[in-house]
Amino acid sequence: MFTTLLAVVVALVLGHLVPPLAVAVRQYGWFGQWMRWLDGRFPGDGFWRGPFGVALALVPPLLVVVLFQLALRDSVYGLPALVFGIAALFYAWGPRDLDVDVDAIAAATDPVERHDAAARLWPPGEPVSLGGGALVGAVFRNARRRWFGVLFWFLLLGPVGALLYRLAALAAEGRDTHLLPAGTVAGARTLLAVLDWPVAQLMTLAMALVGNFDAVFGAWRENGGASFVLDAGFLDAAARACVRSELAAEVDDETESGVAMATGGALAPSAPELPELRDAMSLAWRILLVWMAVLALFVVAGWVS
Repeated sequence: MFTTLLAVVVALVLGHLVPPLAVAVRQYGWFGQWMRWLDGRFPGDGFWRGPFGVALALVPPLLVVVLFQLALRDSVYGLPALVFGIAALFYAWGPRDLDVDVDAIAAATDPVERHDAAARLWPPGEPVSLGGGALVGAVFRNARRRWFGVLFWFLLLGPVGALLYRLAALAAEGRDTHLLPAGTVAGARTLLAVLDWPVAQLMTLAMALVGNFDAVFGAWRENGGASFVLDAGFLDAAARACVRSELAAEVDDETESGVAMATGGALAPSAPELPELRDAMSLAWRILLVWMAVLALFVVAGWVS
């Protein structure tokens, strides 16, 4: 467990301190070429074009990772396994920096520039919205795709789990998805929904702990979070409800402070632009910190026992 925590910390630090390295390493064009080759290799109706066809694309690379993972597990005090874990998590993380993309939206000076910046938070071909609620949902969908999904399956299965999530996301929502058979894409999206469901549940739980519990719990329950339907929409709804409650609390605080400042002859500070975007990003970071804290507690408990 300690090596897992260390791998997570190192991968996060590398991604933030050496962005050019992340851009250079996180290249997935090979997977798109591999899927297009499979599509050309199996042109007729068959397994590839059915809902389980995505397995043909996923199994070979994942099998290679599993073999490396097993071979390195007990060698040289676990150091090769640690290095391999760091490399796998670093490769599967992102691929883009969510902070950079969110800051670009906030810093945009005109509607066209802001729309282009926001488009990085939506899958290719989907309509982009600059509404506050839509931006909150986009931030959390990307946090799940770029951070929490990879992290959860890495914690559960090791390097193969991180790569499984990333490749499933690429098959379901990647740039080459529109070139694949409809049945194959449908199967990839079902697989991604299965992988996302526990991640979204744990993100919502952490959100309730660091945000407004009542607002999060109410939105979670009203949007199907208590059911076993493979739909993570409850996470977006909970995030919007939490952000709304926090912004309402901020307005109340600023109103009270504004009255006090006005009474004292000072001006109240102006509200920042796109407050929903700012609060959504802050909330995502707090959730990540909770996950890291829980992982650290497991490490400490292991040492104590």
